[in-house]
Amino acid sequence: MNAGQGFIESYRELDVWRRGREIVKSAYRLTATFPDHERFGLTAQIRKAATSIPANIAGGSGRHYSAEFIQFLRKANGSLAQLETHLHVSTDLGYLAQQEAGGLLDETQILGKQILSLERSLNRKKASSERRPANG
Repeated sequence: MNAGQGFIESYRELDVWRRGREIVKSAYRLTATFPDHERFGLTAQIRKAATSIPANIAGGSGRHYSAEFIQFLRKANGSLAQLETHLHVSTDLGYLAQQEAGGLLDETQILGKQILSLERSLNRKKASSERRPANG
């Protein structure tokens, strides 16, 4: 369901949250092959950035105001950018093949566009509710 089409009962209905969870699974699979000495380095950073994406989406959807949800979507987008950077660094260091990282990077690009679309939808909703008279 798209948030712009109606009332969302749960973050679990949001495509951005579902895609975020898929990205988490991919990130965990990819980092499983990293060297042991990176367990508290890049492995942890990639996993933390990835899990932060759907967590922020879920956290924001539970807020009462669109402006708060938008702030959480921006945090999710920031985590997405961190994840992309960590993936590029991982290929630079030879921990991931370009092709392995490429599939996940493609997914992050799609999710980034979806998050931006949801943010714009919420901004339109917020703007239209601000234009309505207080008593009707």
